[in-house]
Amino acid sequence: MDWEAQISIAKVKDAEINPGMFGLFFEDINYAADGGLFAELIENRSFEAMTTLVDNEHKYKYEYRHFPGYGWKIRRGTVGYSTDEPLCDTNTHYAKIGGSEHGAALVNKAYDGICLKKGLGYDLSLWVRRGGYRGSIKAKVTLGGRVCLECTFEAAEEKRGDWEKYTAHGKASADVRGAEFSLDFEELHSCETVDIDMVSMIPSDAVMGVFRRDIAEALKALKPGFLRFPGGCAVEGYDLKSRYRWKESVGAPETRRQNRSRWAASDPRFANYNQTLGLGFYEYFLLCEYLECRPVPVLNAGMGCQYNCADAVPLSGRDGYSDEFEQYLSDALHLIEFANGAPDTVWGGLRCEMGHEQPFDLEIIGIGNEQWEGFDRSGKPNLWHERYEAFEKVIHEKYPYIKLICSAGPDVKSDKYVCAWDWIRKRFSENSSFTYAVDEHYYDDPDWFFENDGFYDAYSRDIKVFAGEYASRRKGEHENDMLCALSEAAFLTGLERNADVVCMASYAPLLARRGYNQWQPNLIWFDDRDVCLTPDYYVQKLYAGNMGDYTLKTKILSKLRLYCTASYDEKRREIIVKLVNRYPRSVSVRLRAEGFDVGYNAELFYISGSSVFDRNTFDEPGKICQQQIKLRIRPEDILLDLKPLSLSVIRLAAE
Repeated sequence: MDWEAQISIAKVKDAEINPGMFGLFFEDINYAADGGLFAELIENRSFEAMTTLVDNEHKYKYEYRHFPGYGWKIRRGTVGYSTDEPLCDTNTHYAKIGGSEHGAALVNKAYDGICLKKGLGYDLSLWVRRGGYRGSIKAKVTLGGRVCLECTFEAAEEKRGDWEKYTAHGKASADVRGAEFSLDFEELHSCETVDIDMVSMIPSDAVMGVFRRDIAEALKALKPGFLRFPGGCAVEGYDLKSRYRWKESVGAPETRRQNRSRWAASDPRFANYNQTLGLGFYEYFLLCEYLECRPVPVLNAGMGCQYNCADAVPLSGRDGYSDEFEQYLSDALHLIEFANGAPDTVWGGLRCEMGHEQPFDLEIIGIGNEQWEGFDRSGKPNLWHERYEAFEKVIHEKYPYIKLICSAGPDVKSDKYVCAWDWIRKRFSENSSFTYAVDEHYYDDPDWFFENDGFYDAYSRDIKVFAGEYASRRKGEHENDMLCALSEAAFLTGLERNADVVCMASYAPLLARRGYNQWQPNLIWFDDRDVCLTPDYYVQKLYAGNMGDYTLKTKILSKLRLYCTASYDEKRREIIVKLVNRYPRSVSVRLRAEGFDVGYNAELFYISGSSVFDRNTFDEPGKICQQQIKLRIRPEDILLDLKPLSLSVIRLAAE
């Protein structure tokens, strides 16, 4: 025998596969939005930053205060921060620049400094109230005294005494990193002042003028079926005061009320972690269009993050729902109107004003994140189940076509999970529209993922599952290594094999800025200039890019522990076989496609490592990457050598 494992694939249609099964989950953690996917280079552009104060005796007691000068310093002249007659009521702080005999210059921290690409254009803007100043306003990017970009702001028309938007465009003369951004008021005298707000600098190659190109392109290459946003715990906020309010994330950027981040912390790197909402719900919908995937927004259910607090608005009032809870229900209805409504509706009209007449075709909404039946701050039941039931009733009365996703709690091992499923099954038996899918989360070590490829084999087939957050984790510097990636690949064979139960799946977290990461592992790492794709990224890419229409029955004959799933692509008339070899040596496999007329040509896609500790780094970003080769096979006896520590995808022409 010249093979160690035999895999037989039967011409028997099994579970239908959701064509958008593998998607993305975006949460603003690890500086994923500001300083990351959002292409804005200026930090604290609106002077609305809030800083975090932590009571060290109470781990989760957070307080905040405004810190309008964060990220800025005066080089010449004077600077103060005011709220008198602001740009708008939702953006109340601005900088008041005073001159000197040498004019004035204000410098921005810009995260780790400005990174420029030679020859690339940059679009700049700011809002100005000149007062009596009539001199020039220049933007400069310098490094070591060398000016690498310079431009002068021009106003469309003179509006003495009013706020006015100024724009400029510059081109980088060199590749630089860690450069300094400054606003120069060279003719501002000591008796003069000028007010500024909403300072912006965005590369002209930003996707849709919003998204950092290399990160956006890396996401698009994954061919995701959906995007879940904006979280995660960010939806709940640390408490209800800091929850994500989608209505404050739409409209003109200068009118969006900046929010403190759920992920702010006492660590100096994160004390000033905010959400400027430059990436808001409108931009997330645009991102879904760019990625050609379905939007899956998640809404707060009137509850703060249950890990940190017990905030919960009252559910009932004198005449039904409480006024506080009614706001959450109306927010849900208004979101659907914003996404899908006609131009003559209030929220559909706002979408049109923002530049998008066509609806976004929203079909799926998540209600709550990792919620479970517990107690509020006063010790009373938080009534999570009744809250979800209220959302389901109100939404489906007006929009019966909307599919809802319900939470199974924070894990799949505790009583919270059991309680959630008991409740969901009871309600689903009475109302088949109660939930489209149940959101399950799992973060565990590689052994758990290797051992649980059959996790869904015995699940009931009547209720769908959304594997909304998962990642293989192990402590130490070897996060995002081959062992973690292969264990996830092994687990995904079980998800695909049980595609009649698991309709959607997304890895988490998605993005992390180097030096600012709060959570490991992460699918994509980046810094000011580069993107580092992980082995886990290529696992996702191989799965999402090689989906069949339905699974095929497989049988493995082997003493080795291999992981396998097979599906059929009707359009391309191909069998797709995914195989995971967790061993540090090659394994010979014999494939038998019973009942198929198999051709002589095949394609093999794979990732492989020489050690379980192999991982990609910024110094060696391509150590693990997707490989592709064409094969000439014997249809009646297909022999393959699976590379050591590998995920392999074989596409066979077959009728």
